[in-house]
Amino acid sequence: MSTFMLKNTALKFTPVSNVFIEKYMPKARGEFIKVYLLMLKYNISSEPGVNSSVLANSLNLLESDVMNALNYWNEEGVIKLVPIDKMNNYSIEFLSLDDDITETSDNDDINLLDALNNSDTTDMLRDIEKILSRTLSSKEMEIYLGWQKEFNFSSELILLLIEYCASRGKTNFRYIEKVAEAWSEKNVRNIEDAQKLIRQNEDKWVKIRQILSHLGMRNTDIMKPQEDMLEKWLFTYKFEMELIKNACDRSFERLNHANFKYIDGILTNWYNNNIKTLEDVAKDDKKHKKSNQNSSNNNFNKNNSNQNKTLRFNDFKQREYDYDSLEKKLLGWDSDD
Repeated sequence: MSTFMLKNTALKFTPVSNVFIEKYMPKARGEFIKVYLLMLKYNISSEPGVNSSVLANSLNLLESDVMNALNYWNEEGVIKLVPIDKMNNYSIEFLSLDDDITETSDNDDINLLDALNNSDTTDMLRDIEKILSRTLSSKEMEIYLGWQKEFNFSSELILLLIEYCASRGKTNFRYIEKVAEAWSEKNVRNIEDAQKLIRQNEDKWVKIRQILSHLGMRNTDIMKPQEDMLEKWLFTYKFEMELIKNACDRSFERLNHANFKYIDGILTNWYNNNIKTLEDVAKDDKKHKKSNQNSSNNNFNKNNSNQNKTLRFNDFKQREYDYDSLEKKLLGWDSDD
């Protein structure tokens, strides 16, 4: 038996999928594309890993820009970003873009040719292509039609769903499929249910955009954990907008920038202490100020006490000695010969 040793030669180029170039690159922000290409280069080069600081310095970006980019590509279904610990470390898998449609076994029994003989079906698929501004693949057609059976969605509801996603700039199939699954889980079964859910979601984002505008940020600048915090402040804590903005202002005053964890700490403390209005905040601030003053006074009194002890020691009247006489006595010169 022979063994053949191979001398591996590292690639001096990075292959980029045409699907990425044609479908994902045109609608993505420039810095997101830069992050994707550099990460792809590291992946192709079999690098074991790279930290966000190196990426940010290499691309002249902020580390937050790098994380925003990776979260964007994860949401688009281009990569799979998975946390591996609580120290903000992740594993990244570059997904194949050759088959950009999720395989769904529930749709295997759909006969596409028979379905296309139905004028209502062909009209729906044609309208979807107009909304997405591209031709649908046969697999996409099967899955959209499968929703009618799997989720009990009508043709009108499917069109509304896709139009809603497109209005948000999300025409990627994976994203649309996630929305369809979410609607199904929330028991959306007709146009009225969908419109109600859309209004609720839009109301949520109106409030979120107000907070982000106060922080000098856009909704595209935040990641999923930050979005979860915003939802918690608004819908779990049920804080008024002015209270949330007050916490944001405190972050700027004390840290000179918007820190979500710091703001969340303030709001969580207020929630735990049943502080719900700006008046409650003012009372709490006054209480803490008084407590700090008392603590300061106690420390001042303690320091004065220690100082007084020192002063009393210094006030001790020292004895006066005749050193010449002592020296004579020591040498025996004081006795008469």
